[in-house]
Amino acid sequence: MPQIAQPVFGYKSHISIDRRYGFIRESAVTSAAEADGRMLRRLVTTNNTSSEVWADTAYRSKANEEWLASHMLTSRIHRRKPNGKPMSKATARANAKKSSVRARVEHVFAHQKMLFGLFIRTIGLARAEAKLTIANIAYNFDRLVFHERRAATA
Repeated sequence: MPQIAQPVFGYKSHISIDRRYGFIRESAVTSAAEADGRMLRRLVTTNNTSSEVWADTAYRSKANEEWLASHMLTSRIHRRKPNGKPMSKATARANAKKSSVRARVEHVFAHQKMLFGLFIRTIGLARAEAKLTIANIAYNFDRLVFHERRAATA
């Protein structure tokens, strides 16, 4: 069934993080109206140390699943609830397990919002991208300081 396009205002920050250390490896900024699933190929790098890809349901599509399989990557992308039906218990458990890993990405966004006071109120995608890129770099510096201090005390 065709979907009616609804205007959405704002920007989305898409990031890929290192699961072990929490550094932002890749990032992209799009209009809030753009579909998330189109960004997966830009964010996932095959030179990562892990072969697993953890993502929200918005990134699940047949094309993305085939692309991940062709690059020998394991999909850990959430499954959607079937329309008009309850979600099976097995799928709900699997999604909950995936959420525990995926929550690390949400911590990055919370960190940027709370500590940096990040609030995007710009006109134009280029300005929003610049502001979010600087926030991502600052976050990576914070992670580096955290790991350096931790290594010094150990």
